[in-house]
Amino acid sequence: MEHDPEVGAVVVGFDRYINYYKIQYATLCIRENPGCMFIATNQDAVTHLTDAQEWAGNGSMVGAIRGSTKREPVTVGKPAEFMLDNIAKTFGLQRQQICMVGDRLDTDILFGKNGGLTTCLVLSGVTDEKMLLSPENKVHPDYYMSQLSELLSIKQPAQIAA
Repeated sequence: MEHDPEVGAVVVGFDRYINYYKIQYATLCIRENPGCMFIATNQDAVTHLTDAQEWAGNGSMVGAIRGSTKREPVTVGKPAEFMLDNIAKTFGLQRQQICMVGDRLDTDILFGKNGGLTTCLVLSGVTDEKMLLSPENKVHPDYYMSQLSELLSIKQPAQIAA
């Protein structure tokens, strides 16, 4: 299979039309082009395209290329430090001034925790209360709520046994 030897980076983002050709093309570029970077926009295991079910997320696409190249990607989205540094610098903020609000423990809340931010989990997306309170869960937000509108009335921190 021919590929462009000038490709210097393969960026893997969510693609509803992923196929074997695209995976192989990315694999060849990463393996055969000297210095070719492997970049992931995120490594979300699942995504919600409909309310009916979870769908394979970008992490599955990254995993296919990770498996075929035996290389780890540079992740530039949550929970990567790169993204937090850029946000803080762009807006002139200190980390203690930032609250990360999101619906995923494994990306949004982990991003906030790893970056020293206050965190708030919203249960209207990927993570539900059962998952949050599960003894297997190792990522604990500072706050959590059913829906985003509750952010306006936060009164107490999350009481979750670590």
